[in-house]
Amino acid sequence: MTARAREALDGADALVIVTEWKEFRSPDFEHLKKVLKAPVVFDGRNLYDPVAMKKQGFKYYAIGRGDGAPV
Repeated sequence: MTARAREALDGADALVIVTEWKEFRSPDFEHLKKVLKAPVVFDGRNLYDPVAMKKQGFKYYAIGRGDGAPV
């Protein structure tokens, strides 16, 4: 367990969003790419634009949108 959400990202395989935490509404995407093992996001809250995530270099899974294929 960590005291802060951001600490949990260090070395994580991916970011999985299943909460409304403010920290993840508009994160520093460059920082995310640096601390994650791979730029992968599973978004259960559909917080981000799939096209914008792809442009930023993320493999993005918007859970509940479309066919579930990565963008």
